Amino acid sequence: MAAPSAPRPPRPRKEPQPLVIPRSAAEEQRLRLERLMRNPEKTVPIPEKLNEWAPRPPPEFVRDVMGSSAGAGSGEFHVYRHLRRREYQRQDFMDAMAEKQRLDEEFQKKLERNKMIAEEQTAKQSDQSQERASSEDDEEDSKEEEEKEDDAEEPSFVMGRG
Repeated sequence: MAAPSAPRPPRPRKEPQPLVIPRSAAEEQRLRLERLMRNPEKTVPIPEKLNEWAPRPPPEFVRDVMGSSAGAGSGEFHVYRHLRRREYQRQDFMDAMAEKQRLDEEFQKKLERNKMIAEEQTAKQSDQSQERASSEDDEEDSKEEEEKEDDAEEPSFVMGRG
């Protein structure tokens, strides 16, 4: 028989948490935030972005080539059907990737075109503003010349005359 061991101290019991069933997405989010805020020092797991799904590449060497001979077993149809479905999936994926690439190229071309148009408009506006500034300078110069001429025509004020 084993010797009697020392009695263990009772474990502190956690308070039972009431079962709360969220009724809406907002309430579920609130419950998650409350659970996270109970222990602010604990690190929060942030999920990383999942990689885009890609089909398995086709096999490099096919060992069991299916022929069209009579005598194929009844299970061969299911194997053929599965291979055919996988190939169709791969082709659909390649078509979708080609379409996505085409749309990305069109978008980049459109961005370049818009950028060029914006640069041209900016260049036109700066040219117009320079022309306006030069014409305003010309106008100011002509106004100053007119004022000088007007000053010469006016009688000057001489102190001491009364």
